[in-house]
Amino acid sequence: MTEDKLQEKANKKVIKEGWIRVTMMVEALATTEDAAKTALEKHIGAMDREEGIIKYKADWGEIKKVDRPFKNVEVAYSLIVEVDFVAHSFERLVWAVMTFCPSSIEILEPENLKLDMGDAQGILNSISDIIHRFAAMGVGGVVVRT
Repeated sequence: MTEDKLQEKANKKVIKEGWIRVTMMVEALATTEDAAKTALEKHIGAMDREEGIIKYKADWGEIKKVDRPFKNVEVAYSLIVEVDFVAHSFERLVWAVMTFCPSSIEILEPENLKLDMGDAQGILNSISDIIHRFAAMGVGGVVVRT
């Protein structure tokens, strides 16, 4: 489907069904230009297969060389993409943020959101689930205060 058709479909979802319009920035940082580009293209391309999400625009930046981004890395390459999409619900938007890990996100419309208790619980359970998955993989978790 063309970008114009996708944007038209997204506009209808926002107007008629109350979907949420969002723009987000996602960055990849890798040790080669090709790795940054390939990884980010695959990562953002996955949005096209997600239910409750319509990605209608992706503006790709230029790959930039970054000197010493980390202690043990001499050179890396950064690529940023700005993605415009709509999400079926706030819960689905939270899921998209947890899945696609944007550097920044802006909700463009609607101006106000109303959340019922079931949606709020779903969101909190999704956040809890991702924290537990990180902990199970040994890459994160929660620090318990004693």
